[in-house]
Amino acid sequence: MKKLFVLTCAFLVFNFIHAQEIWHIKAVDPAGKLLDVKAFDQAGNMYDVKAMGETGGHQYMDIKAIRQGVKYPLKIMVSIDIFAPVKAIGANGEILDIKAITSDGRKLDVKGVSRAGNLYHIKAVSDIGEFYGIKALSPEGLLEDVKGIKYSDQAIEGNVNGISFAAHVKAIPQSQDCITDFLWHVKAVHPDGKLIDVKAIDENGKIYDVKALAENGNGHIMDIKAFVGSTKLPVKILASTDKYAPLKAIGLDGKIYDVKAVTEDKRRLDVKGVNLTGNIYNIKVVAGGDVFYGVKAISPSGQMYDVKGIDQDDNVMVNGVKVKAHVKALPQ
Repeated sequence: MKKLFVLTCAFLVFNFIHAQEIWHIKAVDPAGKLLDVKAFDQAGNMYDVKAMGETGGHQYMDIKAIRQGVKYPLKIMVSIDIFAPVKAIGANGEILDIKAITSDGRKLDVKGVSRAGNLYHIKAVSDIGEFYGIKALSPEGLLEDVKGIKYSDQAIEGNVNGISFAAHVKAIPQSQDCITDFLWHVKAVHPDGKLIDVKAIDENGKIYDVKALAENGNGHIMDIKAFVGSTKLPVKILASTDKYAPLKAIGLDGKIYDVKAVTEDKRRLDVKGVNLTGNIYNIKVVAGGDVFYGVKAISPSGQMYDVKGIDQDDNVMVNGVKVKAHVKALPQ
């Protein structure tokens, strides 16, 4: 009996740790009504579309169509159309249409209708050309935006089951209003309430600024760059077997720049990806022992975002360097 009790507790703990949050995907019409968003196969069969993330990791959630228990990822497709189609891609390359369903049963296309930097705005398009926002809605009533996200400058972002796509489709926190500052500072926050500079440092000890870039129309997910001369270098979490994942800037030639928090007394503290929650690496300054400082992007007008790593299922290469996660600023 005691052994059974221990096994049962272990099972419950395992499932709690690995519990997923499942959010609904909806379109919002101008009257404030929520429309179901569903996937359809060639025969017209309808399937649920959901946002999924591990409990507590909803800053960057996967969007999946669920067909007979199998999860199909949603992507923005490569297209020459004015609006880029959003589809689900099956294991054998089968394509499922994504539609918003009106109260009278009409099916509205879901499209990437415009682009702002590395972000696509995704909307349901009505019969008369109106755009309805696409949202992820939690059972508790939390709301996030569904957006298309790119990480490369190429037209083709990647390939799933033999099908090329232009952008990932994810649920991310709604951006703050009135994003007017283009360059945001990247800082560590000391427990005493002091801010510590985060800098990139080359092999000769020369120090460079690290900034978050807010592009016009995209306050959802900001690039983090090291400013080396006139060049903006990507900041990434590198593939590593270390306890904490190293955070580095990568030169165009593959040269590695350390990313450090530089204190007032000139100490240089490591900045690392310290743990993974769902798709999100928590990025911290490792101050020694079990002491960690949060890392934030702070606008000149005082807005604040979290600096996080966005995990990749497969390691990608940036300028010849193997990368585990992209580093971005996300709404808190």
